[in-house]
Amino acid sequence: MRMQVEPVAEAVVMEVEDQVTATGTAPLVDRDLVAQLVGDAQRLGLSVEGEGGLLAQLTKLVLESALEGEMTAHLGYEAGAEPPAEQTNRRNGVATKRVKGSDGEVPLSVPRDRAGSFEPELVKKGQTRIDGVDDKIIGLYAAGLSVRDIQAHLEDLYGLRVSADLISRVTDAVLDEVREWQHRALDRMYPIVIFDALRVKIRDADSRMVKNKAVYIALGVTRDGDREVLGLWIADNEGAKFWLSVMNELRNRGVQDILIAVVDGLKGFPEAITAAFPETMVQTCIVHLIRHSMNFCSWKDRKAVAADLRPIYEAPTAEEAARQLDAFEDKWGGKYPSIAPAWRRAWAEVTPFYAFSAAIRKIIYTTNAVESLNRVLRKTLKTKGSFPTEEAATKLIFLAIRNFEKGGRAVREWVAARNQLAIMFAGRFDA
Repeated sequence: MRMQVEPVAEAVVMEVEDQVTATGTAPLVDRDLVAQLVGDAQRLGLSVEGEGGLLAQLTKLVLESALEGEMTAHLGYEAGAEPPAEQTNRRNGVATKRVKGSDGEVPLSVPRDRAGSFEPELVKKGQTRIDGVDDKIIGLYAAGLSVRDIQAHLEDLYGLRVSADLISRVTDAVLDEVREWQHRALDRMYPIVIFDALRVKIRDADSRMVKNKAVYIALGVTRDGDREVLGLWIADNEGAKFWLSVMNELRNRGVQDILIAVVDGLKGFPEAITAAFPETMVQTCIVHLIRHSMNFCSWKDRKAVAADLRPIYEAPTAEEAARQLDAFEDKWGGKYPSIAPAWRRAWAEVTPFYAFSAAIRKIIYTTNAVESLNRVLRKTLKTKGSFPTEEAATKLIFLAIRNFEKGGRAVREWVAARNQLAIMFAGRFDA
């Protein structure tokens, strides 16, 4: 007769059996053995749940066994066996760490190798929890929730009480991922790179005053039409020196050519990109230019002004665009004298637009590639009044970017644009 199993253990056994039924895999856990273990624990006064309980001890044994298996796969020989004669890397004892789970802290012995090349997958280096709480915290943080909101959310939904310090440590681990991401190798050539900026409030470390700082983002479109955020930079002031450092960073990470750089009047940018990528065509972002124009007119006239700007950027040639700009100024120059001059000041960076086909114009004008990213960023940042540090802002923006790239990166109708670019930039597109 099978021994009575405590409810928690029963649930564990049933879960395993359900998985076996669903997958058709032979059972790895003997139900009677589990019942015996629970019964023995009860007789010894050992609880099933909680720190030091039966489940915690079983978790320790299973994890350590799995980690030893990972080390065996890494080195190619079993523990206690002789390593191949030609192999210099060997087992090198264990390191101890404590990880937190739903049943309290579990002490683990993690095997080491002499070369230090072993990277465990089951319990990664730096990982402090094994119950998925870290992922929950990261997900909530990426959604823009404050530390207090995360604490309340975890307690309400999961009954988990976590400290602000734990949340900080978990999210700080993201910074290592940010550094790796910011220094990763890039493609040799990008057909289009859109440089954009957004403003965030960050507390200055010296004055302790909250300041508006610019976060600059470079969004590249690859040869295959995928959107890829190349990097992000936070700066107090833009200028040629700053942008040259950004361009040199891109070059040092492998970028040798950019065909078209789309930019919105960033100070010092043309000089910097010309110095680093002399063949790059600089194109003013038409959307930003339209939005800038809207800032000069009243709400009641915005629809009419926007309609009269359309013939300018939809003109088939630069000559026709100039004629339409004159017509716009004749109509609106008296009431809104600043709009037409703003277009004329940017005209040298506007006119390349008219050499492109409709397929390429659509990518540059509508800026769907960057606008969808901006929507994700704005949604994430809207709950934040200000950030205590630049690192805090970087963490959240990076996580938002990561979520954006998970959602699909392909640029719509890329095939037609690609064919046009391959002809227009013959020798560079396929280099």
